[in-house]
Amino acid sequence: MALPLTADAVAEFERCIGRGGVAVFPADTVYGIACNPGSVSSVARMHEVKGRPQGRPAAVMFFQLDRALAALEEQLGGRTREALVRLLPGPVTVVLPNPGGRYALAGGDTTLGLRVPRLEGRLAPMAEARVAVLQTSANPTGGADARRLCDVDTEILESVDIVLDGGELSGLPSSVVDLTRYEQSGEWHLLRETAVSHGQVAELLGTP
Repeated sequence: MALPLTADAVAEFERCIGRGGVAVFPADTVYGIACNPGSVSSVARMHEVKGRPQGRPAAVMFFQLDRALAALEEQLGGRTREALVRLLPGPVTVVLPNPGGRYALAGGDTTLGLRVPRLEGRLAPMAEARVAVLQTSANPTGGADARRLCDVDTEILESVDIVLDGGELSGLPSSVVDLTRYEQSGEWHLLRETAVSHGQVAELLGTP
């Protein structure tokens, strides 16, 4: 049974992730599946629930920007850090260089995908989650993104440990911005243009 998005439900979500569970939750774009990014068994189970090849890259999500910046502080240069502050929180996945191999189970090898969603209005309770999660969209591989909880495949809902209902979302998956060369040259690339346009990114970061 899905839990309405309240502070108590978010606390249960945190406990679920902490003990190695898998959850369906609302982001600022579409519904996602989340797990503990440091647990081999949890990550394997998340990919299995989605029907996704093991080892395929997934983004690490924080629910507050300051927690993301603190967790990645040692590998963020000043220019890249400033870019993250401009872009996040928001419906953007940022691809960063990952020379230290942080969050190795995310599968990006020398890069790391980072998400910090903008959680406002009815989604605001989710912004209080203090855990980092490895996440992917809550649809079977190749299927349509879930804008509403009723759009999530029944098999997925029945395979996870907790389901949070945040109502109807935008339905547009996050745009993907590559910042792997940004620190050295200010160069960026928009790898996927969906929720945020090329022009909007250019306004924040300058012309690539």
